[in-house]
Amino acid sequence: MTDTNRSATQELHLVLGGELRSLDRVEFRDLAAVDIVGVFPDYASARVAWERKARETIDNAQMRYFLVPIHRLIEPGRD
Repeated sequence: MTDTNRSATQELHLVLGGELRSLDRVEFRDLAAVDIVGVFPDYASARVAWERKARETIDNAQMRYFLVPIHRLIEPGRD
């Protein structure tokens, strides 16, 4: 069975975030508290989720959210 609503290639993206120890490097204060927002099938939907979470936490300078292109980790030669 084929799914006609999906594109031929998935470009999976992960959105996650948490409070950093300091502003000069990416090191989370508490790994158990890292917020895994989700895995998204494309950049556009991941960007929407990333922006929403970033705006929700804008008053906390230590809080950062990241958008990670995990499809590049799974298949490094493919963009």
